[in-house]
Parts: sequence; structure tokens; C-alpha cells
Amino acid sequence: MDSTRLIERFHQGHCIDAYRLFGAHFAYEGKEGVRFTVYAPHARNVSVIGSFTDWHERPAMMQRTDYQGVWSVFVPGAKEWDSYKYTIEDRNGRRFDKADPYAFYAETRPETASKIYNPDHITWTDAEWMDLRTKNFDRPVSIYEVYAGGWKKNGKYPFTYPMLEKELIPYVKEHGFTHIELMPLNEHPFDGSWGYQVSGMYAVTSRYGNPDEFAHFVNACHNEGIGVIMDIVPVHFVKDAFGLASFDGQPLYEYPKSYDAESEWGTLNFNLWSEEVRSFLMSAAAFWCDLYHMDGLRVDAVSHLIYWGGNSNRGVNEGALYFMKSV
Repeated sequence: MDSTRLIERFHQGHCIDAYRLFGAHFAYEGKEGVRFTVYAPHARNVSVIGSFTDWHERPAMMQRTDYQGVWSVFVPGAKEWDSYKYTIEDRNGRRFDKADPYAFYAETRPETASKIYNPDHITWTDAEWMDLRTKNFDRPVSIYEVYAGGWKKNGKYPFTYPMLEKELIPYVKEHGFTHIELMPLNEHPFDGSWGYQVSGMYAVTSRYGNPDEFAHFVNACHNEGIGVIMDIVPVHFVKDAFGLASFDGQPLYEYPKSYDAESEWGTLNFNLWSEEVRSFLMSAAAFWCDLYHMDGLRVDAVSHLIYWGGNSNRGVNEGALYFMKSV
């Protein structure tokens, strides 16, 4: 991977594989470990803390790798499933801990740390499906929409990914559906949002299992001739302090003016005029198709991408339109 060229494309707003650099990636740099990379242009200092640093006891200080705010550090000995966060010191000397925007996995709510995950060991046996799938323009399509947290709810607890594999696939086949549409499975802190108020654009929610189990579910769907579509939400994100809000001490993922940033759902709108935010979101869409073999993505709240705040009286959001045309 040419990291220099990737960072250039990231800053230019047309990067679709930013997740290959940003986040936590296993590496060998004289010894086994993990390289952490994060975008925090307004920060004075950034460090990694986690179970491998005794959290705040001995943080791993990151170094700027470019003048536009990319920070990185290699941490020897960090292992898969270890939890971590970034400690960010802003320009006023305030310190706060943030989850990784590019984390592939996270702790189960109410805990909020990111977790290291290595996707390289996912095993797929759906090559025939992937080679032969089409956009279904010449055949019937029947889509079954599923909220994983509520489908045939098993008493107090929702189904897990293995349980969905065991029971949902036969149900869908029996009733003649060609595709399953999953309501958002991005990580999110509040069950009642049904996944539409996101905290982790790249992290499959830990509510129902781990990434290996989710990939196994998708693989099983494909081997039974069922396509998988997932809802994504490139419009807004939660305000929770551990997340993207004022990520490096200033608005970064949200619009700088609160009038534009605040949404009707009590969340913050993504700043779709920012080139780096565009790269973040386009890469997230590509990530689900690349890593998890999604057959399609359904974009939520499109009216809020067309108009400022979803209100036609406020006019068309040209930056958001440009983003949609670029995806």
C-alpha cells in the first residue's frame, strides 16, 4: 500500500480505502505489534491508551506524519481483541479520550472503547455467488427487511449472528425472498435508535456477536443464494463524548456552525463539505462491500443529504449533493 498516495487522496476527498491506513492494523516493525493511525488536525498531542498500556499508566505517544494532521504510532505487543482509545490534547491543553473512528470492532455497550480486530482471518466460500451476482435487472427481487435487535425476539435478548444464520436464512428461503436488508449494524450506543444513530461507521455492532460471526452469516446467506443489503447512515452521528463530536477539540466531522451541525434527532450532521469527511464516509461504504461482501447498500435519510437539515426551504446542500454523486 502506498500510504503517501492514500493520504493525498484522503485529503482530496476521493479516497475509498482510507480504512487500509487509518485505525489499528497489525504490522511487523522489528517485532509483532499494531500500528495506530488517526486524523486529528487540531490536536496538540495524541496518544494511544489501552489494555496493552495499562490505560493511562504508560500511553503510547503518536507522531504527526503530515502537516495536515495525520498521527501514527507502532505499539509492539498489542494483540487482537485488546481494547483501546485515543487520548487527545487540544490546543487549550484539555485532554479527553476518544474511540477510534476507523475501528473495526468495539466494546459492548455501555462500554465505549474500540477493540483491535484482524480481518485477514475471515474465511469465505462464496466465490461462485460473488462471481455470478448481478444487479438483478433481469430477474425478480423480493427483499425482507430485518431489525436484528427485534426479529423473533428471544425473550429479553436479541438474536445473535449465529442464531440469525440458523433461523433467519431458512425463514427467508421458505417465504421466497431473494435478499435480506439489514437495518444498520454499525456500532451505536442506544438500542432504541435501531442503529440509525451511529458511533462507529466501520465497526459491526458487538450486540449480536463479533466480526467473524457476522461474516460467517453473510457467507452462509450467499451459499444459500440469498443476497445481503445493509442500511448505512452517512447523514448524522451521535453526540456522545467518546465519539466523533468535536473529535480533536474542535468540530471535525460535524459542521462548524451549530445551526448546520445540529439535527432534528439530537445528533450531529456530518460536514459533507469537508474533503476528509467525504473520504471517511465513501471509504466506510466501500469497506462494507469489500470486507463483508455486501450486495448493496441502502442510504438512510436522503432528503437530509439533498436539503440543509432536510428542509427544502433552507435550500439545496450542494456539498452533500457533490458527495452523493461521488459515492
